[in-house]
Amino acid sequence: MQSKHEWRTNMKLKINEIRAEEKALLDQQILNRLYTYEPYNTAETIGLTVAMKGEINTKEIIEKAWEDGKRVAVPKCDPKTKQMTFHYLTEWDQLESVYFGLEEPRPDQTALCPPEEINLLLVPGLIFDRHGFRIGFGGGYYDRYLKKYSNATVSLAYEFQLVEKVPTESFDLPVQAIITNEQIVNII
Repeated sequence: MQSKHEWRTNMKLKINEIRAEEKALLDQQILNRLYTYEPYNTAETIGLTVAMKGEINTKEIIEKAWEDGKRVAVPKCDPKTKQMTFHYLTEWDQLESVYFGLEEPRPDQTALCPPEEINLLLVPGLIFDRHGFRIGFGGGYYDRYLKKYSNATVSLAYEFQLVEKVPTESFDLPVQAIITNEQIVNII
């Protein structure tokens, strides 16, 4: 059985092999499915990360959510406590570049968003299985956050990121659906 580290390394290599024009097409197919997804359409507030290079383009989701009159909340990670809080983002200027080029909200310019105000949380990850379990990027921030979050969850992934089964641990919490470029997998 591969370790989570090996799973992550192999999947990152696979993702990095996608050509830019193919990635743009796959991302658009995923986003088009998201925009037809009922929990997205009914959500007043969505929580999601600002995508880094190689990740599915969430900046377009943020723009569309603003256009649709939705509130957008993005996470701020505290490496000391390993906790994550979400802050309302109303314009791009409220972001700052932190470690590894990750863009996060400036706490002095954004209002805190309590977990119960997020109607739909887009949970990032590298590998997903059909039971909604995932292998994330290794920080454990979302695992800890999901313990205090009880509304809808969804993950966006390329079809090849969907596998039969990922190794799970007792604290892992599944997402409710996974949207790929080919399908919507409803878990519950």
